[in-house]
Amino acid sequence: MTGLRERQKADRTRRILEAASTLFRAQGYDAVRIEDIAAAADVSAGTCYNYFSTKGDILLAIVSMEVEEVIDAGRAVVADPPADVAEALDRLIRIYYDHSLLYLTKELWRRALALSVEAPDTPFSQRYLALDAKLAAQVGDLVVALQSRGSVRRGLDPEALGGILFAQLNQAFIAFVTQDAMPLADLHRTSRRATDQLALLIAMG
Repeated sequence: MTGLRERQKADRTRRILEAASTLFRAQGYDAVRIEDIAAAADVSAGTCYNYFSTKGDILLAIVSMEVEEVIDAGRAVVADPPADVAEALDRLIRIYYDHSLLYLTKELWRRALALSVEAPDTPFSQRYLALDAKLAAQVGDLVVALQSRGSVRRGLDPEALGGILFAQLNQAFIAFVTQDAMPLADLHRTSRRATDQLALLIAMG
């Protein structure tokens, strides 16, 4: 019974998040009420409030769902990366970028970023930072994999380097979501230029 309840809860949560994502994208974050999300997810408003106290909580849960999915997809790159350092980094970063607009628009990403900055000590902000840390850790895991293959110099600290690389790709992503007219292809080109230069610094000679 416990397993069934957990599956039912997971199913309801997924329905709520997918409904919220659809409504946020179609109507805008401010125009949508939790009651609207509950109706679209075919759950009661009370159930929705039991799972999420605010729309901000729902938005963060969507961000979390997005991050967990890209991390899962990125594991294949970490497990068997291309030998070329720039290509390996670019392949992982493309997974992050290409998935970023699946559930969230640029406006929704800006809202999530604003909520994390406005109140840095809140659970929302702390969870947002934790998600960033998980992504940075996966970049570090890729560095470890490349070091084990002899592609990246072993004297480098994978954790520190993962943080540096993630900071660069995250800064490029922030620039992307703050410019509505900027296409994803431009983000890829910007990122690849930086990745090529970083690879020159860390690759084995």
